[in-house]
Amino acid sequence: MEYVKLGATEIMASVAGLGCGGSSRLGKSTGRSQSQSIDLVKQSLDLGVNFFDTARVYGTEEIVGLALKGEPRDSVIVSTKSLVNRDGQVVSGHEIISNLEKSLKSLRMDYVDIFHLHAVLAEDYARVKEELVPFLLRAREDGKIRHLGITESPPFDAKHTMLVEAFENDFPFEVIMVGFHLMHQNARSSVFPVTLRERIGTLIMFAVRSIFSNMEYLNSTLQDLCQDGLLPSSYSDVTALEQLLVKTGGAETIIDAAYRFARHESGADVVLLGTGSREHMEANINSILRGPLDPEVLSVLCRDLAHLEGIGLDLPQTNQTKK
Repeated sequence: MEYVKLGATEIMASVAGLGCGGSSRLGKSTGRSQSQSIDLVKQSLDLGVNFFDTARVYGTEEIVGLALKGEPRDSVIVSTKSLVNRDGQVVSGHEIISNLEKSLKSLRMDYVDIFHLHAVLAEDYARVKEELVPFLLRAREDGKIRHLGITESPPFDAKHTMLVEAFENDFPFEVIMVGFHLMHQNARSSVFPVTLRERIGTLIMFAVRSIFSNMEYLNSTLQDLCQDGLLPSSYSDVTALEQLLVKTGGAETIIDAAYRFARHESGADVVLLGTGSREHMEANINSILRGPLDPEVLSVLCRDLAHLEGIGLDLPQTNQTKK
């Protein structure tokens, strides 16, 4: 495993982080038992993973807590989150702290390393900063949070509007979570220059998701983009992309290429992977640990795909619904 300093924090995080939500939720979505999910987290430890990202809405905090019980607390990094919007309204600071306390109880921990305000939209950010952040700062002073984080909501904010606007005025968060992948590269111009300059820890979500793991979905998406004139006609069949990434670029699979593309992007610290099986997890970690794609192939990918926005940003049932 490789480890990276997370922005200006003192955290040394594994470049492959175990995402405990998404469509798999550590196998819960596919019928895995709690003990099987716990074993999966423990197996990730054996592979060198020390970064675990969960959330109250995922329903996996208890699994993470049970799996990490007995591990030296300073050997693991736990990131969790609380949604900020309920029924179309920003929740109170007291509710956020109540959610933090519930998370700590579920995790069986005295503190979390990163506490994120979850899926914040641009129209809510001003109130979030003014009304909720002061409560989090007090919680940090009390030792219940080490670092403040914020996550965007890619399905509803493909242009990263919340982060771009938030960066402009005294950004109080030390860590962000942002969507970035082969066919959604716009964080390169609007987000990563700021996070690199300001040393903000950056977690990558949506590196693969369904768009690169479901070939039927990918193929139909490519066809639609070609028909709409957004891609050259040469991409009208998934085999063309596979030819570029695998046969020319040296990747083992499209998924392998997608993880490597995200991992070696300047500005990416930790790439989150979701999984419900050890075999899947090992394959994804191995991809993240491989070198970058061929430079000439990267040039083609940026030339042909960098203008795309919001492709494949699926919203799992466990995530926030649009208000």
